[in-house]
Amino acid sequence: QVQLVESGGGLVQPGGSLTLSCAASRMMFSIHVMGWYRQAPGKQRELVASITSSGTTNYADSVKGRFAITRDNAENTVYLQMNNLKPEDTAVYYCKRERGWVGRTYYNDYWGQGTQVTVSS
Repeated sequence: QVQLVESGGGLVQPGGSLTLSCAASRMMFSIHVMGWYRQAPGKQRELVASITSSGTTNYADSVKGRFAITRDNAENTVYLQMNNLKPEDTAVYYCKRERGWVGRTYYNDYWGQGTQVTVSS
């Protein structure tokens, strides 16, 4: 069973920074698109950023220029560096292995358990 374990969440003041990590196991990490999502209370879960196997990145407009997604295939880990955090970034952040085809094989998606990020003074 694929495992995705997030870490690095916490309480930070507006303007501060946090780095989230997602450690993957029991999967061929390097071949998959990985994403970070977030869900604030009363809102739908939304894509924050994603990164392909070749390192191409995509960001939600709300985080462009502030957040950066990276991956370390040797460590089976994907990161989300969050800078200049705002109160509206408060949410539970989830790591996800995206579903899709890799070659001739279709892979389902998997979610981590989430980590809370709270931006408040």
